[in-house]
Amino acid sequence: MKKIVLLCAAGMSTSMLVKKMQEAAAAESYECSIAAYPTSEANAKASDADVILLGPQVRFQKNKIAELCPGIPVDAIDMRMYGRMDGAGVLKYAQSLMA
Repeated sequence: MKKIVLLCAAGMSTSMLVKKMQEAAAAESYECSIAAYPTSEANAKASDADVILLGPQVRFQKNKIAELCPGIPVDAIDMRMYGRMDGAGVLKYAQSLMA
């Protein structure tokens, strides 16, 4: 089972996106775990992830997170997808990073 971790500043809107992503994963019978955490917990919560996605508000921390979690794909969520809470689109993007 793939582990997708979203990192953000506080977690409010990102946790809504996680719910939308979980719904999209269920709709396509894609088994994965998806969770959101603040960037301060990256080392503890994301070091065993298959992919790490950053909320647009913390995209500037991409290199720092990549150093903390070597070998794991790290990228920022597109601002438009984030704003629309496009769970299916973000899930597809996460899958593409793990391919």
